[in-house]
Amino acid sequence: MKTRYQAILLVFGLATSLLSGCASSLENLIKSPSVELTEVELVGLGFSSQTFLLSFDVSNPNGFSLPIKAVSYGVKLNGQSFASGKTASAFSVPANGASQFGISVDLDLLQTAPKLLTIVRQSVREDVTYELDGELALDLPLTPPVAFRNAGNIRLSSQSR
Repeated sequence: MKTRYQAILLVFGLATSLLSGCASSLENLIKSPSVELTEVELVGLGFSSQTFLLSFDVSNPNGFSLPIKAVSYGVKLNGQSFASGKTASAFSVPANGASQFGISVDLDLLQTAPKLLTIVRQSVREDVTYELDGELALDLPLTPPVAFRNAGNIRLSSQSR
């Protein structure tokens, strides 16, 4: 009985090692996609909250499609934290192709730092720098999330144009 228990433990240990080896080799096979913030649009304005739509482009450098099941993100404007979170966003980026996705963000600018409110007002008239980082959770077995990072300039737009 004891030998059978040891054999089961040995098989379980080998299977775990093989699976973790597969996961790390999959991580090395997948090239990180490029994610770019393309638009920050003010879509709702109220006294206590503002709603922004963040639009992103994703470029897939891999020779296979990337099915995305969730996106974790952080956005800074002029070095100040603007928005962050995680959202379930099921979409697919074609092999060697591109796709777009959007995230709706509700902010209470009256409660945030006055500096961020100034940056948002400034970004209506001129470009501001942004920093973007996060992870794409892939809908592929044994595949860890794929990290992304980007920076650039962007101007806030609104639906009332």
